[in-house]
Amino acid sequence: MRVLVLGAGGTGGYFGGRLAQSGADVTFLVRPARAAQLARDGLRIRSPLGDADLRVEWTTAEALPALAAQRPFDLVLLACKAYDLDSAIEAVTPAVGPATTVLPILNGLRHYPVLDARFGRERVLGGLCFISVSKAADGAIVHHARPASLTFGERDGGGSGRVRGLAALCERAGIEHHAVEDIARAQWTKFSFLAALAAGTCLMRGSVGRIASAEGGAAFMRALYAECLAVAAAGQPIPGPAQADALAQLTDARSTLKASMLRDLEAGGPVEAAHIVGDMWQRARQAGHAAPLLQAAWVHLQVYLAGRAGQAPR
Repeated sequence: MRVLVLGAGGTGGYFGGRLAQSGADVTFLVRPARAAQLARDGLRIRSPLGDADLRVEWTTAEALPALAAQRPFDLVLLACKAYDLDSAIEAVTPAVGPATTVLPILNGLRHYPVLDARFGRERVLGGLCFISVSKAADGAIVHHARPASLTFGERDGGGSGRVRGLAALCERAGIEHHAVEDIARAQWTKFSFLAALAAGTCLMRGSVGRIASAEGGAAFMRALYAECLAVAAAGQPIPGPAQADALAQLTDARSTLKASMLRDLEAGGPVEAAHIVGDMWQRARQAGHAAPLLQAAWVHLQVYLAGRAGQAPR
């Protein structure tokens, strides 16, 4: 299986690097500055699961069409942020041939109609990941905690050769992975948890532990998660054990957990607000559910984005 990984940042760099480390045929699609860095220093991973210094194959947008024509790619791994989705699609399009599969591991669900419209639903697998990772100033991939897993599957259910092939690649690379027959349930389990985590930590500008330690804080997080569960219940009810695990994480007074959206916000950068919190609130509204906490978080994030864009106050 020949794999193209969009970018060599935190998530794509980590999973693509682990695949390359195992001998898989992996190429990274990168910008010129990152290409120069990879040519000079290689791909460096710093992780509690083991460090790696790798010489990897890479290409740029200019060279990609010829490269794909010579040897087509079987899989394109999309690990971009939601706000970069449009440019990511344009970048990988030359690599998506008749037999190419696209595996997005973005947060949320709103990207699937866009990918289906561009590439065809039959080419787009369902996927998600769990990892806390970033790219350091010197280009190294810094994995912050032990969890690092991929979950993927056919969106219409069941198994397939391409899912089994990807699972075999992950097995050889030592990547924790879950090839599931009901990817929608896995996606909604993560989406409902992540929307509550992002909404809560961004609205309160603090970690789960700081929120849960405040008077009424744990109840606030439980109520926020309940709003997300109500949305999921209409089509993909979250199993009881998954709910219990999510609530334990969302109300742990000792936890330092923050949504990556809050880290991006604290750095003054763009955030995936519309793709996660805004999308969950809009789904709640369309279903006729009152979701005042999600609404408050979404308004808060819109105000942040307006300020970041330099919009004048009205």
